[in-house]
Amino acid sequence: MLIDRERRTNLTRKTTPARKPAKKAAAKKPVIKKPAAKKSVKKPVRKPAAKKARVRAPAPEVLARILQSLDDDKAEQVVTIDLEGRSSLCDAIVVANGRSSRHVASIADHLARRLKEAGYGTRPVDGLAQGDWVLVDAGDVIVHVFRPEVRAYYDLEGMWSVDEPVRRARATR
Repeated sequence: MLIDRERRTNLTRKTTPARKPAKKAAAKKPVIKKPAAKKSVKKPVRKPAAKKARVRAPAPEVLARILQSLDDDKAEQVVTIDLEGRSSLCDAIVVANGRSSRHVASIADHLARRLKEAGYGTRPVDGLAQGDWVLVDAGDVIVHVFRPEVRAYYDLEGMWSVDEPVRRARATR
């Protein structure tokens, strides 16, 4: 029987598979501590800092500066459309032409620069990169500078001057 026992142990030793590597212990999850209840401490009430009041120039003064700038830069066919009382968007629209895309872009760039130098702050300018239609928002006055073909296509004067003959007729009565 001893032989049988030895054979069995030898057989079992040879046939047992190799030990598997021990599993790695799972990473411990970080413990999230809840913040302790804060004591209610009365802080002094701060008054919000006063915002700088934006100085809005009267429309005639801004309009005069805009027209002077357009004249200095040799803008062509300058038209001013009075919208006071007709639109909450602005009091006036100025539409002008430039001879080329570069001329249109330089007119608008000079206008925005001159308004900033005059103390009206930085003015948003849209369309400067393309140079077909550039819009300069001067607050109460919006300036549109076009190339001639683009101006004829959009016809802003026709769109905003629709009620003009009716208003003139009422004013003369």
